[in-house]
Amino acid sequence: MKPLVFISTGDPLGVGPEVTVKALKNPLVQQACHPVLFGEPCSLARAGFTDRLGRLINMEACECLQDAKPGPTPAGGLISFKALELACQMAGQTGCSLVTAPISKQSWAMAGIPYTGHTEFLREKAGKNGLMMFVSGRLRCALVTEHFAIKDVASLLTKHRVFHAAREFLAALEKLGLKNPQIALCALNPHAGDNGKFGSEEQTCLAPVVRMLNRKNVCAHGPFPADSLWLAHARGRYDGILCMYHDQALLPLKIAAKEPIVHVTAGLKFTRTSPTHGTAFDIAGKNQADESSMISAILFAAERSKRPQI
Repeated sequence: MKPLVFISTGDPLGVGPEVTVKALKNPLVQQACHPVLFGEPCSLARAGFTDRLGRLINMEACECLQDAKPGPTPAGGLISFKALELACQMAGQTGCSLVTAPISKQSWAMAGIPYTGHTEFLREKAGKNGLMMFVSGRLRCALVTEHFAIKDVASLLTKHRVFHAAREFLAALEKLGLKNPQIALCALNPHAGDNGKFGSEEQTCLAPVVRMLNRKNVCAHGPFPADSLWLAHARGRYDGILCMYHDQALLPLKIAAKEPIVHVTAGLKFTRTSPTHGTAFDIAGKNQADESSMISAILFAAERSKRPQI
């Protein structure tokens, strides 16, 4: 019996509906799951959705955007949030996986949504230990801090925060089937601070966390300069790397990845995945969006979703 997978289709004026529909037409996706969509019907119809591709939970009560042009809008923010809210609720009740198409943080702000994005909402509703993690084949990384200005990152790095992220990352790797996984920590500063010449976070925060993890019989290493560590990981060293901030993970990962990247929020009550791209308003409605990351996100979620009880 194929599992149910819940899919919130993202901002209706972005590429979310398009990549969702394209992914649902993929034979591997059709064999893997029964999709249940949460989204705005006009945008999905324009993208080619029909009842044969899955079941749609209609969010039309928010507002139908039949004639709206691509771009951030309060209506798009409200629809995408309401879709996520209901999909998250159902995933929590059933244990089925949730896949989220891209939302616009600007649209959410315009609609007065009190969350900066998916992860912050999911932490409140589905598990405070939610950890941003990315997987592409043998490449695996996670974030200690997420959507923050670079100038704020150093002040956000505490031993508690880094240790907690490392433990959640290790637990997630074990759930992927890795026994006794080995992780390494990226340094915050160039050359890992060069003994304090370029910053002291490696000495005062990161190295002590590695020692704490080792005392708990965890295979943790570092902190290492991010450039050399990513090269080592791409060549097969370590089962995953823990990055200190957003672009320290996403920039090298997107360059090094040879397979589509799946964004996973680890530590929730259910599996949540998403593609690793945004709303791409500039190409929305032009049938130019690449659905490969969405396909991988759905397949990853389907493998870990509970089967429906009928």
